[in-house]
Amino acid sequence: MLRTTIAVATLFPALAQAEAFTRPIPQPQSATAEWWFLAASIAFLVALLAVHLLVRRR
Repeated sequence: MLRTTIAVATLFPALAQAEAFTRPIPQPQSATAEWWFLAASIAFLVALLAVHLLVRRR
C-alpha cells in the first residue's frame, strides 16, 4: 500500500497537492437573526439583574 501511494504521488504530483485557500465571504445577518439576538440580549440582562439582586441580599 505504501509503495502504491508513493508511486502514484511520484507519477501524478498534482493529485497530492492541496487546493489554495479561499477566504470565506461573510454573509449579512437576516432580520430574524437580529431579533433573536435582541431577545437573547434582553434575557441575558434580566438574568444578570436577577443574579445581582440575589447576591446583594446576602
